[in-house]
Amino acid sequence: MTWFGSKERATPVVESATAHDAARLAAIHGASFHRGWGEGEFEVMIAERNTLVQRLRLRSSVIGFAVSRIAADEAEILSIAIDADHRGQRFSRDLLFTHLGYLAGRGVRKVFLEVEENNQPARRLYERAGFVVTGRRERYYREAGGKELNALVMRRDLS
Repeated sequence: MTWFGSKERATPVVESATAHDAARLAAIHGASFHRGWGEGEFEVMIAERNTLVQRLRLRSSVIGFAVSRIAADEAEILSIAIDADHRGQRFSRDLLFTHLGYLAGRGVRKVFLEVEENNQPARRLYERAGFVVTGRRERYYREAGGKELNALVMRRDLS
């Protein structure tokens, strides 16, 4: 709908993923990471009680997701990804902050994640969201050509 010649921008929605989303989430993950998770892996995570899997929907299209595993009052963000056609539009920031809010609502007080040391866009996202580097894992990731890359362990307190 337009009003005085301006386009109305659709608002993305963060909501719980369902088993019906597994194929789409796997496609986004596979296009975003060297070793993509399969549809079956997403189906298992969606069914697990201690795993929070959320999709980011824009109109009728799923354009991203966030996955965290919860243990007591801590959580680990396992993955966040946005469809390549929608990157650079602040969707990942909105998704991350909303996801953190849901984790806090479940009683999570500390959130951890690993990020590839040279992945500057992801590191900026996490640092702007209040995550700090607490450790480093040597040769944690492996690229398609076999090159090993370091991971940074990051943490953010929610309480």
